[in-house]
Amino acid sequence: MTQATQIADWLAAQHQPMVDLLRELVDIDSGSYNKPGIDAVGAAIEAFLAALGIPVERLAQSKHGDCLRAAVPWDGPAMGTGGNAGGNIVLMGHRDTVFPDGEARRRPFTIADGIAYGPGVADMKAGLVMNAFILAAFHKFGGSPAPLVGLFTGDEEIGSPEGRPVIEAEARRARVVFNSEPGRVSGNVVTGRKGGVFSVMRITGKAAHSGGNFSEGISAIEELARKVQAIHALTDLERGITLNVGLASGGQSVNTVAPWAEGQIDLRYVKPEDRDDIMAKIAAIIARSHVPGTRAELTIRGEFLPLTQTPAAKKLFELYVDAAAASGFRTDGEFAGGCADSGFTAGVGAPTICAVGPVGGKAHSPEEFLQLDSLVPRAQACARAILGLEAAGL
Repeated sequence: MTQATQIADWLAAQHQPMVDLLRELVDIDSGSYNKPGIDAVGAAIEAFLAALGIPVERLAQSKHGDCLRAAVPWDGPAMGTGGNAGGNIVLMGHRDTVFPDGEARRRPFTIADGIAYGPGVADMKAGLVMNAFILAAFHKFGGSPAPLVGLFTGDEEIGSPEGRPVIEAEARRARVVFNSEPGRVSGNVVTGRKGGVFSVMRITGKAAHSGGNFSEGISAIEELARKVQAIHALTDLERGITLNVGLASGGQSVNTVAPWAEGQIDLRYVKPEDRDDIMAKIAAIIARSHVPGTRAELTIRGEFLPLTQTPAAKKLFELYVDAAAASGFRTDGEFAGGCADSGFTAGVGAPTICAVGPVGGKAHSPEEFLQLDSLVPRAQACARAILGLEAAGL
């Protein structure tokens, strides 16, 4: 029996243990700013791997969830022609969700007609489970053509402000990267993503009684409204550039001219060169005062790089397509407007494929779901792709 068959057969027998671990992870609140919750999810993954003898290194982060680096013991030479120096095969995923504290209690893990529900069930706790079981399979049966690393980060949903240096350092040692974001409802994987910049503009005006001293006030909210219109006008759908001020706040009271206002800006783009072009235009809008006397400043709070498909990444995708077929399903590549940590790994030269995790949809909403029957086949496909790296010249 070949290692490929051994691994595939073992994974086929792990459906219920996968579901059990997924239930444990989903029922832990782990919003991006809930460090204890994110670390609790990490502790559950660490306990699962440690019980199998897989060492886990905890890379402490000060504000957000710690990063975990699990490495299957390896005694062979690190080889490979497709990626970066070091030759590691990296399975990547994030433990944070977008949901507030208490959501796991309000909507605990449930199953109905083979579909699982709960906060983060698809995005991306199922991918974490899949990665953990792939690590376990190769630890049990061997066969990996290079060191196999599982990277479990804690702040992707807010742009990986602390996780990005860890991710990029790992990617610089990576032969290839599999990012286990949820597979598309179509069954496809993601071969390209937009880049994104998340920033906030803060505007200062001057308070005054809106009835008795109206002319003495300087309205920050009026200035915000003018800037929102100018920023939204930068949207260029043909170039794949979108601008959205998704959150706005400000003011002191209804009968006070607003002394402050704030707007949070989401920029998405496709081509790397468009990032600097649009950010320069936003900076010019921030610098110009429509309402005399207002002042404004812009702060970048998070950023993602675009995922672009290099020739080596295309070979990795083609290898995965074949591995998926051998695992019983068809897949194709598609472009996604959403951002992910895969942009960081691709940005430092690691051949990367994204959304290889189990299939789910409606992420970031109360209707988020996961197709439980995709857990095993998607794990098998990723394992088969790992085993096929040498033959594919990667």
